[in-house]
Amino acid sequence: QVQLVESGGGLVQAGGSLRLSCAASGRTFSSYAMGWFRQAPGKEREFVAVISWSGVRTYYADSVKGRFTVSRDNAKNTVYLQMNSLKPEDTAVYYCAADHSLSVTSYEYDYWGQGTQVTVSS
Repeated sequence: QVQLVESGGGLVQAGGSLRLSCAASGRTFSSYAMGWFRQAPGKEREFVAVISWSGVRTYYADSVKGRFTVSRDNAKNTVYLQMNSLKPEDTAVYYCAADHSLSVTSYEYDYWGQGTQVTVSS
C-alpha cells in the first residue's frame, strides 16, 4: 500500500510559479507510475501529468504542456510538479496519485493524496 501527501500549494499571481511535492510512503514507490490531477470547483477531476516509474516517460495535458514539468526522485520517494507561467484557470485542488500503469484516466489509479490548493490570482 502507498500513502501520498501533497504539499507546496498556495496563492500566486498570474505568471508566477509553484512547485508541488508529493511524498510517498512504502518501499515500492519506485514501481509506481505517478500522476497529477486537478479539480476546480464545479468541475470534474482532470488529468495534468504523469511520469513513469523510471522517470523516463512523461505525458502532459495540452492545457499545461510547455508550462508544467513532472519529475521524481525515487531515492526520496517524492514526485514533483513544477508549474510555471501560471494562469487563473490553473486554480484547483491538485492531487497526486499512484498506479502501476502509465494512465491519464483517474479511475485507474489506486492510491490518492488528500490534495493541495493552488490559487492563481489575475
